[in-house]
Amino acid sequence: MVREVRAAGPLMAALRAPVPARGPWLTAVLDEGATRHPRARPVAVVVEAGVQAVAQGRPEAVAFLELRRRGPWTAVTLLGAGTDARPQGRPPGRLLARDPAAAALLAGGITALLDSLRGPATVDLAGLPLGDPTVAALAARLPTSVVATTRSRGLVDRLDEVGDVLRTRDPVALERWLPVLPVAGLRPRARRFLRAAARLHVAIDQLELAVVEHRGVVRAALLTLVDGADRWPWWGTTTIGGLDTEMGVPLVGLTVPARRWPR
Repeated sequence: MVREVRAAGPLMAALRAPVPARGPWLTAVLDEGATRHPRARPVAVVVEAGVQAVAQGRPEAVAFLELRRRGPWTAVTLLGAGTDARPQGRPPGRLLARDPAAAALLAGGITALLDSLRGPATVDLAGLPLGDPTVAALAARLPTSVVATTRSRGLVDRLDEVGDVLRTRDPVALERWLPVLPVAGLRPRARRFLRAAARLHVAIDQLELAVVEHRGVVRAALLTLVDGADRWPWWGTTTIGGLDTEMGVPLVGLTVPARRWPR
């Protein structure tokens, strides 16, 4: 799977995929998933067009999915969808397709994957953007599917209004503060992922840490994903205010109830 994630890098960049749908984040998801038991099975559905693209491993479309056995059936989700520490307020997931034709081929590949599964399966592809062409193509192929829109809520950074804020993108500073951030509200798995993903993204200059402290005690903290001029508040905690939530953009999801797929 790591090879497919790396090969999809140019496609992710061309489509301006958000940070949670790019290689470093997905790599952190894969690393965290390898420590879990029972482990989910990551799967890449790849569309490669043309002899040169196949030779160079350049996909025209790709879906990074996760298969998890739940009793007698298999749950199919986007890779990383079960991560508690995903940023909110925007669509974090992507079914990457260069154009509508590639999206149609990708939908066919996902359907073929479902056909190959043993026993019944459910599908829950959530957190996608409005107008996703692969969702539309999948809905046309899967008559029992349901496409629904939900409204998200995202963090708003107003820490500068409540005190002196230390803002840094320095990996050394992150290592100093990360162990003392108040993460008690997160489950152990989410804590591990948050710390690992934060270290990975600060190393590539895609993370800012903001801290308000008093006599060495963290009163408020915020991790923000940075992609060029774009800033996406990711995770925060406060006892003094300065972090609000507001309505974000709509998210699209496609679900299919448990059914046995034809072979």
